[in-house]
Amino acid sequence: MIFHYTDAFITLAAADAETLVQFYSQLLAQEPKPYIPNVYAEFQLTGLRLGIFQPKSNHLQEFENSTQSGMSLCLEVDGLEDAIAHLTSMGYPPPGEITTASHGREIYAYDPVGNRLILHQSIC
Repeated sequence: MIFHYTDAFITLAAADAETLVQFYSQLLAQEPKPYIPNVYAEFQLTGLRLGIFQPKSNHLQEFENSTQSGMSLCLEVDGLEDAIAHLTSMGYPPPGEITTASHGREIYAYDPVGNRLILHQSIC
């Protein structure tokens, strides 16, 4: 079974996401769209979307650990369950449950060396 992705983007996590939002707003000379203060901000770049989010409290420790990166590879998928099944068939089952974020349903997974993947299905 193969899943089809529709988009890929990079996200940065920070306990104080607003500091990053202000920095990237200034650096990129643009305001984020969409933007939900203290939750999620997204910048549209040529060929790339950059998302910045504040992790939920139950994930905060993971992002504060200096041995792990705040960066995630997000794959927007048509069918989240199909993507999970594909990842599981490869031997990399996601460690948790599907959660609902402000922008859709998602699940965290990890590649063979521990890089964070977020499989995301938009609610639109």
